[in-house]
Amino acid sequence: MQTVAIEGGFLDGPVQSSRAFRQIMNALARPGTICALDGAEPPAPLSIAAATLMLTLCDHETPIYLGDGYDTSDIRQWITFHTGASIVAPQKAAFAIGDWNGLPLDQFPIGTPEYPDRSTTVIVECPALVAQGATLSGPGIKAKAALSLPELKAFQRNAALFPLGLDFFFTHGNQIAGLPRTTKVT
Repeated sequence: MQTVAIEGGFLDGPVQSSRAFRQIMNALARPGTICALDGAEPPAPLSIAAATLMLTLCDHETPIYLGDGYDTSDIRQWITFHTGASIVAPQKAAFAIGDWNGLPLDQFPIGTPEYPDRSTTVIVECPALVAQGATLSGPGIKAKAALSLPELKAFQRNAALFPLGLDFFFTHGNQIAGLPRTTKVT
């Protein structure tokens, strides 16, 4: 196993993961809010925020899909060593990570009427993350919020599937923002 696989995890797991968990939940509960995450030092091109999210929420029972450009031996070994998670095809993913063009959204599970929670949480690595662009409304948003999204139609279709659908996190560097399936995007 290469050294890169065993480096870059949490130095103080209980403290760092609880801090990260609070920020992750804040980002998802308040769509459009950009939060900071730190603690992980992953192999490139994985961002600090995406890696910290995976160290916090994924374990040996979490199937993860790696999108184009992220399915490298360094990233596979790093994820496996630090979380125990398996790397799977998109149809079996509980989590997926990649850039927007490298993620097959139409292949991820969206849940079932009996189990809407059996859907994929998608982590989209972005070139920038700013509170401008698409207008967001819905639960957790006082009036309206804004977030730079890669497109609108995919998120509008996703919201129309509620209670089924995908939940999204957007990451850049150490920044994270959440977009649950309940959020309306215009």
